[in-house]
Amino acid sequence: MKRGLFTALAIVAAVAFCMGTALGADIELAKKSHIQKILERGELRVGFESGYMPFEMTNKKGEFIGFDMDMGRRMAKAMGVKFVPVNTAWDGIIPALVTNKFDIIMGGMTITQERNLKVNFSDPYIVVGQAILLNKKYEGTVKSYKDLNDPKYIVTSRMGTTGEQSIKRMIPKATYKGFESEAEAGMEVINGKATALVYDLPFIGILYSSQGKGKTVFLDKPFTYEPLAWAINQGDPDFLNWLNNFLRQCKGDGFYDKVYSKWILSADWKKELQ
Repeated sequence: MKRGLFTALAIVAAVAFCMGTALGADIELAKKSHIQKILERGELRVGFESGYMPFEMTNKKGEFIGFDMDMGRRMAKAMGVKFVPVNTAWDGIIPALVTNKFDIIMGGMTITQERNLKVNFSDPYIVVGQAILLNKKYEGTVKSYKDLNDPKYIVTSRMGTTGEQSIKRMIPKATYKGFESEAEAGMEVINGKATALVYDLPFIGILYSSQGKGKTVFLDKPFTYEPLAWAINQGDPDFLNWLNNFLRQCKGDGFYDKVYSKWILSADWKKELQ
């Protein structure tokens, strides 16, 4: 009996010790969270690259506007800190985050397994996919991405994006031509120098409505599943928890719907760029 009692007490003591150790570790982890640095600095530094319509753009006044910019300003307000936009070249945006040039990437970044090895992603805030802007002379001949899988077709996209990856993975026989920007890749199609642009559906829809009508065809059924999310440095569960709860709050209180309607369902904002 005494032996059993001693064993039970020993187990209880061991569990209590482990819980205390774990609790202490959790407290230390919380102190290291990037949230504390943001609050101490009084600034939320947001990394992005201007030019990805309608998520981040520069208006006539030189101000950064768009879907992500509105969400970033709301995020900073929720934290009680200043919103600081950090416009950064896309090909160096993850290294810039890792080296603490800013606190978070809010730049229309698609979740990929390769990127997820370097950064942590929040829950997706919107889901987009790759669509096609087709030069009008191919209307009827090319009906989906599968029809483009032929060397005689020149297909464009922006280098280093999921558009480029989709072309190489799903239509590898096409003749691929990469560009520094999605706008350049799109104009190649509009000007008749390429067959099709493969890129994110929101951008292609905007390009078609603003410059492509009469010259191109918009194949608006996405052929990939691509969730966009915010990226932060690895090893920060508290920051990740805060971001996911912030997103739920925005969707629950109507703010998200307001931003979605303004930037995705409407094109009135284009007047600010002209």
